[in-house]
Amino acid sequence: MDSHLKETRIAGEVVYEGHILKIQRDSVCLPDGKTAAREYIKHPGAVVILPLFDDGSVLLERQFRYPLNQVFIEFPAGKIDAGEDPLECAKRELREETGYTASHWQFVCTIHNAIAYSDEHLEIYLARGLTAGQSHLDEGEFLETFTAPIADVIAWIRDGKITDVKTVIGTFWVEKILSGSWL
Repeated sequence: MDSHLKETRIAGEVVYEGHILKIQRDSVCLPDGKTAAREYIKHPGAVVILPLFDDGSVLLERQFRYPLNQVFIEFPAGKIDAGEDPLECAKRELREETGYTASHWQFVCTIHNAIAYSDEHLEIYLARGLTAGQSHLDEGEFLETFTAPIADVIAWIRDGKITDVKTVIGTFWVEKILSGSWL
């Protein structure tokens, strides 16, 4: 159906392989028959958790992100390990990062956050029926958790205090779910 837009891989190589990321360089045949180079990041994927309390507030994290040299407000999230079920990853990440567990889980959607240069996908889950517990952060992981009403989170997005794409998209999903617009 979209064959007039499709690029076809001719050859490729991994030009960098780190602990989490790989950088791939491919030669492709364009729809007009010419060739081009494509460089992109290969990522195993991640989960995002939207922890929603009965009162409509959400659980968020404050975490320093080295590439941008600042602390960001985010929903809990984490990388999917090889062979790991995304829902099990979401449950693990919520427990490890925040100490919370949830009795009700709902798949929300899949997003691709950087389609021009990465194959990363994020599986978003809504977590309800939250119970507090002890967090178990990974070695070298430092973050703070806090709760906020969804109206405040929306205002922080509007004001540019929250710019993390997974948190922006997750917040809009929570808003639609709470209003009953989207199930």
